[in-house]
Amino acid sequence: MRTELKIPSDLKFLSVVESWLLESLAAELKDLETWPQLSTRLRLALVEAYSNVVRHAHKDNPEMPVILRLTLDQRCVTLEIWDSGQGYDTATYLAPAPETFQEGGYGWLILNRLMDKVQYQLRAKDGQNCLMLETELPIFQEMP
Repeated sequence: MRTELKIPSDLKFLSVVESWLLESLAAELKDLETWPQLSTRLRLALVEAYSNVVRHAHKDNPEMPVILRLTLDQRCVTLEIWDSGQGYDTATYLAPAPETFQEGGYGWLILNRLMDKVQYQLRAKDGQNCLMLETELPIFQEMP
């Protein structure tokens, strides 16, 4: 299965983004024993990624759309979040120290904890950036 959503850069569309993800995946995965945990992880990852695009990448250009792509195959779920912002150099990321409180800077850490694979490409295609999030499916039953 492969589906795509092109959506405005506005947090008022967050519930639309969540519904698109969960309803698309539920059509294929709702009978899996681990669906509740899997859906929660994927929803949290997508909310973090989409809200970062809205608040950071497109903050000066809210009219720019965010493109979300979802792919489901026999072994994994892949989410791509495409933006047209300045981009982010992941090589300069320093995780917040556990003993210090800070308001931001946890997104990259959260995504890497929730997902099996996280990749970010600056200017991957047509000047857009792509955040790719992937998680493997449990192998205990065949996909419908």
